[in-house]
Amino acid sequence: MDTKTAIVTGAARGIGLATAKRFLSMGWQVAMVDWDNETLAQASRGLDPVCTLPHDISQPDQASAIAAKTLDRFGRIDALVNNAGIADFGPIEDTDFARWREVMSVNLDGTFLVSQAAVPALKASRGAIVNIASISGLRASTLRVAYGTSKAAVMHLTLQQAVELGEYGIRANCVCPGPVRTKLAMAVHSQEIIDAYHDAIPLNRYGSEDEIAALIAFLCSEDASYVTGQIIAADGGFDATGIGLPALRGSK
Repeated sequence: MDTKTAIVTGAARGIGLATAKRFLSMGWQVAMVDWDNETLAQASRGLDPVCTLPHDISQPDQASAIAAKTLDRFGRIDALVNNAGIADFGPIEDTDFARWREVMSVNLDGTFLVSQAAVPALKASRGAIVNIASISGLRASTLRVAYGTSKAAVMHLTLQQAVELGEYGIRANCVCPGPVRTKLAMAVHSQEIIDAYHDAIPLNRYGSEDEIAALIAFLCSEDASYVTGQIIAADGGFDATGIGLPALRGSK
């Protein structure tokens, strides 16, 4: 009962899995949540202490079950990492309402629902919420009307959580990853796209899953005990390049 517990959604792969492993290395217990049961089972193999919860966060009853089952297994919730999300890229005119709602139901509704379900336990532990948005919520880009809008909404939801829950000792922060070298990104990004990102990012590279996980874990730790209501871009400086052209930076 004295060991801290984190819930990590979207934990079957990528940033979510890296974050779960980070918490375990810190001596925490982790409830790993993902709607992909098979991949979740494979990802959690050999990890301890964990419980796996194959739930869909966009469904209110399943979101409530995540908090309840975590408490049944571990007895407490000290941190909630709302990482689960889906991406749907396409032109505005091709994004019909069904596609729009699918993205919103997971990225925004799911984040709200799981947070709401976890609040009573987080009050008891004076715990932390970290929502994972995206650089696409900070700066607009083509083909991201649903995805970018959903992530911008997650950023504001974070501010609401920080303001309303701070009196209970609950901290809420948001991490906005820039381009990250995940297996999925490397599978779909052509060399041309990779080179373009490198040119636009001041650190001239993609981030790693472990680098994002380290920031998330810090925000959930006592080292960040006076940090709340913050939206932090972990993007190698990508957002800062909105004030200048990469070609001009390289000509100095």
